[in-house]
Amino acid sequence: MSAVLPIPTQYTNHRFRFLYHARSLSFHRPYRLPVRVWRVGNLPPVSVNKDGPAASGGQVPDSPAKPTHAPVRPRRIEPVPLTTLVARADARLIADVHHPELAVTGVTLRAQQVLPGDLFAALPGARSHGADFAAEAISSGATAVLTDEEGAQRPGLRDGRVPVLVHAEPRGVLGSVAAWIYGEPSLELAVLGVTGTAGKTTTSYLVESGLRAAGRTTGLIGTVETRIAGERLASAFTTPEAPDLQALFAVMVEQGVTHASMEVSSHALALGRVNGTRFAVGAFTNLSQDHLDFHRDMEEYFAAKSLLFDGRSTTEVVVVDSAWGQALVTPQTITVSTEPGTDAVWTASDLDSTPTGEMSFTLHGPGGRTARATLPMPGEFNVANAVLAAAMLDATGVELAEIVTGLATVEVPGRMERVYLGQDFAAVVDYAHKPAAVTQALDALRARAEGRVITVLGCGGDRDTGKRPLMGEAAVRRSEVLIVTDDNPRSEDPALIRAAMLSGARSAGTAGGQVLEIADRRAAIGKAVELAKPGDVVLIAGKGHETGQEVAGVVHPFSDRDELQAAIRDRLEGHP
Repeated sequence: MSAVLPIPTQYTNHRFRFLYHARSLSFHRPYRLPVRVWRVGNLPPVSVNKDGPAASGGQVPDSPAKPTHAPVRPRRIEPVPLTTLVARADARLIADVHHPELAVTGVTLRAQQVLPGDLFAALPGARSHGADFAAEAISSGATAVLTDEEGAQRPGLRDGRVPVLVHAEPRGVLGSVAAWIYGEPSLELAVLGVTGTAGKTTTSYLVESGLRAAGRTTGLIGTVETRIAGERLASAFTTPEAPDLQALFAVMVEQGVTHASMEVSSHALALGRVNGTRFAVGAFTNLSQDHLDFHRDMEEYFAAKSLLFDGRSTTEVVVVDSAWGQALVTPQTITVSTEPGTDAVWTASDLDSTPTGEMSFTLHGPGGRTARATLPMPGEFNVANAVLAAAMLDATGVELAEIVTGLATVEVPGRMERVYLGQDFAAVVDYAHKPAAVTQALDALRARAEGRVITVLGCGGDRDTGKRPLMGEAAVRRSEVLIVTDDNPRSEDPALIRAAMLSGARSAGTAGGQVLEIADRRAAIGKAVELAKPGDVVLIAGKGHETGQEVAGVVHPFSDRDELQAAIRDRLEGHP
């Protein structure tokens, strides 16, 4: 399968308008509409999950009363008068008594996380309404409630115990409201956001590594983890919910962070999680099939990604190696390409891979600047990520020598991560969980494989079902042995997920390798290691950095890296 999909003609005009509908959220936004900027004066780990409707609960968490770990908040918050929020949000205020002195000191959309003085955002969800949990929020000290017309009529809000802010699109305005409450922290630090189907995590780590090499105090927000000035926190979503994100930015400002690198998912853009955030740099990697359980089609998916370039990013950096990227280009765009013969602002040439899996290349920037760079991970697609990161770093004033140092010293958990315990074959763990990513990972490993490629792969449940046969076909065409196994079945029957993958794998016919089905992921990894011969490459794909496997609503401890290490260790020690 090609990683580049054709782009509809309606998106080839640089000044196209978006008409985008995400579930019940709708908005009509000009492509280059400038944003209006307003100025006002130890976390426990959480579960890691791929962004998606099940992770985000559709539009909002389906049960705001469901226990979760409280997100980090700043220590110092300047109270914001409720009347100010009402005016700025253009909301209708329902209050039995006028309280001009009433102020807000925090915001959350989860009732069980309400602190005294909070604004509780009671949002409509796929299976429930946040207003149904208003009583719990109010009893915990919520000062006021933000909701829609339907929520305002729910029993928990009709008694008038607290003021109610009514807005037609409470989710759409929540990001800006949260930013106002926490002092608009994204105006106090440089936020570098990257969106696209693949490469977001790697690029954000490359950017953060380059910033650290330049001596900046950094923050990192993404799928794997959150970092604040070197302190690591776990991540629940690729991009946090709007109140949590703005609070996180505020904490970063408190702790002296000057630059924050973050992944920006299509869910975050469509559902308004990054509304109220000003990006110093917004970047685009690529687009291929994913999340079509949430977006109706590729056009809607692209429209969501494109919102990062609607004026909220001061500088825009785009990889133009596909028609999707080319459609985002304006005269001000900083362009990036690894294709030969392009006239992009940032390019790469003389690509070379080492036997240990490193990539080296010549980096070309504006003004004739060049430098030889090394990347401690395989794959030409990672070179594209590196060039994109270099362009983003340059846009924030990082010197070329510091960029090269950052690229060479990056560590990205679960992204083409090598596992070596002295065995005579290569072993790699990667997060590839979409057709294009599987293709890219296997093509990169195939290029340096002396022997066979053995792949272990599954597909997640409650996610885009259309990509399952595509992933099976992509994997079997590039592997001598494909072991189809379970990923995170979630609420689905894992046998049906495997069957969809197997149908795609078998469609390759004689063009594909041997196919095995082993449901138990631990046993599948063990079998791959057992089959490996000297010079072979074993790829364990799909879960990457994840430390749990979700089956029937229960997350069981599971790490591909740990299981692969254990299987290799048993083989080296002669254990069956």
